[in-house]
Amino acid sequence: MTRLRSRIAEPGPLSRRGFLVASAATGIAFGFSRLVAATDPAVPGGVPATPAKPQFEPTIWFGIDADGIVTVNIIRAEMGQHVGTALARILADELEADWDKVRIVHVDTDPKWGYMVTGGSWSVWQTFPVFSQAGAAGRIALIEAGAKLMGASPAGCTARNGAVHTGGRSISYGDIAKSGTVARQFTLDELKALPIKPVADRHLIGRETHSLDIDPKTNGTAIYGIDAKVPNMVYARPKLPPTRNGAKVLSVDDSAAKSVEGYLRYLILDDPSDTVPGWVMVIASSYYAAIKATDLLKVSWTAGPGADVTEQTLQDHARQLVAKPDSGVALDIAENGPPLKSGEAASTFEQIYTTSTVLHFQLEPVNALAFEKDGVFEIHTGNQWQSLILPTIAKALGVAETKVVMRTYLLGGGFGRRLNGDYAVPAALAAKALGRPVKMILTREDDARFDSVRSPSVQRLRIAFDRSGTVRAMEHHACAGWPTKVLAEPLLAKTKQGAAYDPFAISGADHWYEVGHQTVRAIPNDLANTIFRPGWLRSVGPGWTNWALESFIDEAAHHIKSDPVAFRLRLLTGEGRNAGSAPSAIGGALRQAEVVRRVAEKAGWGTKLPADTGLGIATSFGQERDMPTWVACAAQLHVDRTTGFVRVQKLTLVVDAGTIVDPDGALAQVQGASLWGLSMALHEGTAFAAGQVEDTNLNTYNPLRIADVPVIDVSFIDNGHTPVGLGEPATTVVAPAIANAIEAAVGVRLRHLPMTPAAILQALKASA
Repeated sequence: MTRLRSRIAEPGPLSRRGFLVASAATGIAFGFSRLVAATDPAVPGGVPATPAKPQFEPTIWFGIDADGIVTVNIIRAEMGQHVGTALARILADELEADWDKVRIVHVDTDPKWGYMVTGGSWSVWQTFPVFSQAGAAGRIALIEAGAKLMGASPAGCTARNGAVHTGGRSISYGDIAKSGTVARQFTLDELKALPIKPVADRHLIGRETHSLDIDPKTNGTAIYGIDAKVPNMVYARPKLPPTRNGAKVLSVDDSAAKSVEGYLRYLILDDPSDTVPGWVMVIASSYYAAIKATDLLKVSWTAGPGADVTEQTLQDHARQLVAKPDSGVALDIAENGPPLKSGEAASTFEQIYTTSTVLHFQLEPVNALAFEKDGVFEIHTGNQWQSLILPTIAKALGVAETKVVMRTYLLGGGFGRRLNGDYAVPAALAAKALGRPVKMILTREDDARFDSVRSPSVQRLRIAFDRSGTVRAMEHHACAGWPTKVLAEPLLAKTKQGAAYDPFAISGADHWYEVGHQTVRAIPNDLANTIFRPGWLRSVGPGWTNWALESFIDEAAHHIKSDPVAFRLRLLTGEGRNAGSAPSAIGGALRQAEVVRRVAEKAGWGTKLPADTGLGIATSFGQERDMPTWVACAAQLHVDRTTGFVRVQKLTLVVDAGTIVDPDGALAQVQGASLWGLSMALHEGTAFAAGQVEDTNLNTYNPLRIADVPVIDVSFIDNGHTPVGLGEPATTVVAPAIANAIEAAVGVRLRHLPMTPAAILQALKASA
């Protein structure tokens, strides 16, 4: 059970949210009048405050002021996962800081920070060595300076709780910083060589502490991108074209829009980056006026490609590509055996699995505030991948990249949507055209239509057994839109033969099972790539590859009349290429076998269940073999044969993510990921019709509701290994576990996501 903790904060200035909460009991009319006033562009306080420069700043990653406040600089986006708390405690633990004096700052873009991206469950994994070294270096420097100030030997001093101690005396970090005597410098090689604390000596990592951003999030002082405001700004809403790509404006009629009080004008955007072709922006003095005027604006376009494309068109095209033996790219995999010759297999088994288009539907619709100040364009927004979109914004504006800076805000949900920062481009173009600040906010419907959706997918898997029941070969062919090809083509991976492929559209298929000769083929759905911009959605490729893989492993086990858990354990040998390696994959497939064993035991695998109730298991390593997060899930559910409704009763998850830095955050990540996996398994999914997604709001797009949330039992394996990622892996194990449980409950196999009641009824009818 997750417990929410927060220190009681001192009363501060009343924010917009704070006022709404405080005034709820005083009446709706009064609250509305104050809301209008609070969102007026002239009201200050709509941008994050700039912290004072610290007096001791041994690295770019943190500083200490005269009061001993340790400010940790965070380049990762905060979207509800408390990433700042997790990363700050890595540094603070090595620094021996007083946690009550630790603060975090989410920094703006600057080349000194290096590459800025928050995704792939990389944040803790990538930051752990850097922040550990920075904290250790700071501790050593402070001990040496503190020893000098106290007239003691550094060897006789220790650091603890924000102070240096020796012989009954101590001096605080604040006093050391104030003295200006800290002069120690470290080379990069010296930093890498610094010893890191033994696990037993850690007092912050893996311990219960308060999260550093709970107070502002709950008292209303936290500032999200949608809150950003500056004097003299106007509001904008786009009139979206009929196609995502290639549309051109023929004519605009704003005669009806002129009747809206506050409507100012429209702009036909000229975008050299081709990010928002065919966009018309409505400009108004208030967002309400922008919404109303946009609805009344009449625009005629020439549509781009895909105006007649449907979900079925996309699926059929993918099936055709999968059927072509020469389509796509074959991955380089170290084979554990030669290809099977004709007639060598005693038996083979093959199936096709599909998934629907999925929307991000994050709580905060995408938005951006842009303006030019002193020759530099400022973009105020929430973003997950600043380093990706900055060059695109610069190209759109026709300026050098050094003339664009992105200011950092909290994200009201990211889930991969804000990896693609395309929404900053139209705001910047409008600001340049008008010569004044422009705040663009998409409505929920606009946001859905402009979404970088998770592509529909088609996959074919095939397995071959010899006469002893040993797996001799396995094939996995996956076709979907390739987000990296469309949005970040220079980052495509290359095979040894030089063929380019999107690792984020096939990751997860290169699994840790011992299957003899293994073939994996990544196939781009070129039609999907043409008509929309495929996006990265929480768990990315494994969201479909692991759905197919873990459903197929169960089916293959049944094909040879083997227990699905025993079959998995037999394939997770930890030998050869699956043995694992340092630093992040020590133990390899044997660690995956362990989470499977534990989840089976915890869930009661093999026990008799009531009628129409089933238990299914699935497992995953996440996205990347060099950063595996071993997860196993057991789903227990009941199927109503009359309605086809599936009631998931319990999800049991066992996770091996190495060292758990932030226990409460880790638990929340796994719970949130598993619930999204459940949502996409049974509920979420839209369809393309006439080149656009059919569902644009929650009246028809139906994510998991709170009434359908099952009991969730999460446990972690504590082993002290390198910390890896937790934001995504649990998402991918839930759907196949549910499909496997449905078959165990009522004997039917579903191979398409989402698994709807109608599909279950159809399968039951067919099986009868």
